[in-house]
Amino acid sequence: MIKKYFYLLAIGLIWGSQFLFQQAAVDDLPPVWVGAGRATVGALTLIILTALFGIKSKSGRLGSFNFIALLEATIPFVLVAWGQQYLDTAVTAILMGTIPLFTITLSPLVIKGTRITSAGMASVIIGFCGLLLLFYPQLVSGTGHTSLLAALAIIVASACFATGLLMLKKINDEHPIIVARNVLICSSIQLLMVASLFQLPWTLELTSASATSILYLGVMCAGVVYFLYMALIAEAGPVFASMNNYLVPLIGVLLGALINQEVLPSTAWLALGVIITALAINQLFDKSAARATA
Repeated sequence: MIKKYFYLLAIGLIWGSQFLFQQAAVDDLPPVWVGAGRATVGALTLIILTALFGIKSKSGRLGSFNFIALLEATIPFVLVAWGQQYLDTAVTAILMGTIPLFTITLSPLVIKGTRITSAGMASVIIGFCGLLLLFYPQLVSGTGHTSLLAALAIIVASACFATGLLMLKKINDEHPIIVARNVLICSSIQLLMVASLFQLPWTLELTSASATSILYLGVMCAGVVYFLYMALIAEAGPVFASMNNYLVPLIGVLLGALINQEVLPSTAWLALGVIITALAINQLFDKSAARATA
């Protein structure tokens, strides 16, 4: 009983803390190299872990993994890193909390036979209201165009990540850790090639802070956390594991306020509450519907 809550809290802390470390990384490195470093270190971490635990691959699908990697890792890693140059970590965490809402919206387009339920539609509408509330001051004043563009980049990243997650559901004959490993390997190759076109790796000015941040993002946020997430699903099931969607933005906001001493306006805290409420509505009503039809 206690173990599942430990896993849930650990996952929430790791994914919620990624915004702090990513902020430190983009202070010294170009966003594309932050993404490339995170994907490469994450891929190496999962290669080592799958070898240690003797988890082997069953099939190929190089083309599928490359396309999924583009959506689930390559584009989001770069866009979020770029956006964090202009946004507080707390705001970034709130925006990334919209991933489940994009999953609801995009699932009928990606997975045949799925549809948006009334609860799902209500969640999306309420979540969208939360985003409007988050940027209400800039929208009213007509200022902050750069921050709005950065926010749009992170929202696009969330939509890409959600699409990648939905496509991963079609791969059901591989161990989830192998899938995560293959995605990160493909993403690291893509990002290293693109990043090298912008700046050669030996010309980067890597500081101890940025190096530590990249290592943490890769080892913990793109490697170890997948093992914890799979362990949580095995221990408590996917419904309980999905509760990390509430913890990640909340922990991200709290860490931004406590460690970076970010002062958020009341509208930002209210927006966080609205988005978390939107997620709760979908989860609670979907569980009720599932029990009714069981």
